[in-house]
Amino acid sequence: MHVKKGDKVKVMSGKDRGKEGTILEAFPKSERVLVEGINMIKKHAQPSQDNPQGGILNQEASVHVSNVMLIDPKSGEPTRIGNEIRDGKKIRIAKKSGEAIDK
Repeated sequence: MHVKKGDKVKVMSGKDRGKEGTILEAFPKSERVLVEGINMIKKHAQPSQDNPQGGILNQEASVHVSNVMLIDPKSGEPTRIGNEIRDGKKIRIAKKSGEAIDK
């Protein structure tokens, strides 16, 4: 997968197209990511010890990883990602600016 937890991404397609957010969780097996504030759904919850009131909760649903693009740390625009080996470590590189994403 080209993105991981903590990356800042922009949604490229779907109902939330154009919005930006941070990846909260990544699911590599199903190729999906959970992005903060994106693809919000309403979940009906019964009263429990954590939520004694119960009711309708708003929460994020996962989005397919192909619908998000990483934001270039230098220019702030969406960019594709390449890989390079520097100092014996494989790191991700932003294609637009050539800057390293992994510090």
